Amino acid sequence: MAFRYLQIPYASTGYFSSLILDYLEEKENLRPFYQYSPIHPDFDTIIRNRRQFPVDRELLVRELQRQYQGLDTSERVKANIEQLRFPDTFTVCTAHQPNIFTGYLYVIYKLIQAIRLADDLKKKYPDLHFVPVYYMGSEDADLQELNKIRISGKTLSWETPQTGAVGRMNTEGLDRLIGEIRENIPHGEHAANLMALFENAYLQQVNIQQAFLHLVNALFGHFGLVVLIADTPAFKQQFLPVIREELFHSPSRKILGTTIESLSAQYHIQAKPREINLFYLEGQIRERLIQDKDGWRVMNTSLTFSPAALETALITHPERFSPNVILRGLLQESILPNLVFIGGGGELSYWLELKGLFDHFNIPYPLLLLRNSVCWIDPQSQSRLEKLGITPADLFLPAEQLITDFVRRNTTTGLDLIAEKEQVLQVFDQLATRAAQTDPTLVEAVHAQRAKAMKALDKVALKLLRAQKKKMLLRTDQIRAARDKLFPGNSLQERTENMIPYYVRYGPEYLDILYHALDPMSNQFLFLLES
Repeated sequence: MAFRYLQIPYASTGYFSSLILDYLEEKENLRPFYQYSPIHPDFDTIIRNRRQFPVDRELLVRELQRQYQGLDTSERVKANIEQLRFPDTFTVCTAHQPNIFTGYLYVIYKLIQAIRLADDLKKKYPDLHFVPVYYMGSEDADLQELNKIRISGKTLSWETPQTGAVGRMNTEGLDRLIGEIRENIPHGEHAANLMALFENAYLQQVNIQQAFLHLVNALFGHFGLVVLIADTPAFKQQFLPVIREELFHSPSRKILGTTIESLSAQYHIQAKPREINLFYLEGQIRERLIQDKDGWRVMNTSLTFSPAALETALITHPERFSPNVILRGLLQESILPNLVFIGGGGELSYWLELKGLFDHFNIPYPLLLLRNSVCWIDPQSQSRLEKLGITPADLFLPAEQLITDFVRRNTTTGLDLIAEKEQVLQVFDQLATRAAQTDPTLVEAVHAQRAKAMKALDKVALKLLRAQKKKMLLRTDQIRAARDKLFPGNSLQERTENMIPYYVRYGPEYLDILYHALDPMSNQFLFLLES
């Protein structure tokens, strides 16, 4: 099985924000907001700087070994966890919430990119060790984002009355969703194996974060990918100095205020700090902590804290204090000996707001890499595009523009009426000259009539185009179908589709194909075409 690749600059796609495009171009106005070049990073310097910030490696290894206890873990994962004890070992990290059944395709791409970059760095620095890490954002509460997958054109959702952090939710009700997946899964030799992976993860584990740990380990363990769940008392205990300062002094809002004021003059701001950027987690409660004249309280509950009570809670139950998006990266980078963070456009947009906060807390700020973006073009779609004369790059155009361009290319009728317009312009130019000689005040009236005539011709041209589209209805429907399949809902494939059909067809080799196709340092959109 052979594949070929086609790369397109992100700026040519129309799907990436001006902030991200300027970051990739290293525009001077963004230089104060990050530390390392995203295109030509100096890893010698990144590694040297990271050595200056030790982490509690024994705590990290101990917690990881506890999390992996009882899992069927590959020797490579075991070795990577053990290797984290030593100062010559660094991590390459990506993060995401525990979307059920892996969620969107871009989650897969992020994980593979981290794995591939860690391996590439090992080749470059053979005396050092690099561990790919998936940092699970299991404290997120956006169930409507995490509870669904799209398969065979259908969106399947897990409905549950549970609230709070999604990672802590039990898996009740997922058996029904697994039944729906089984009914809709494409036929393929690897379908049974994939269903077994889903069942072992979601029907055998007590909560979502444990289920996702099992699934990611089963899929990516042979690559050596290490999964880290930060929602533990030990990791939160280590993070208490930041939590305390945020609760008592609210530095985040003050520090980010200047950054956001500067960035907002040109860009959309992805995340805005609150006075306190922490949630309180207990049972099914995940609510904001706020401060008032009487102390602290948990919104939408009766829970309140005096200074003494708050300090007691921090010491006895640190796991109940959860950083929001503003502080989450600080927790991540304080746990790991990390060099690189791989994130999507939205993630990097808010990370670019945070450098001042990292500096304030003396936590190292990593190299920020945009995650790889991929559109997988199956053989059937590829054949259809070739017959229609459409290139993969053309797919970034709106469907109607694709159709219009196709009709104009494939008709002998002059749909734009260019010659006719030239003739009309010549006539009105002559009339304008005659009017100027007879009565100059008539020139404006001639120009007005010329504009009306040109508009009338434009209407005729539009009607001709519509008529020609109807004559080519079969082909134009094929164009819409081809684009809708590869850009479902006018969105990128990776932001909509799940990996299920690919795994069913290719099995574990699907991940190997991606491993060899992705360039972790690329700043280009990738089309992956099966030859």
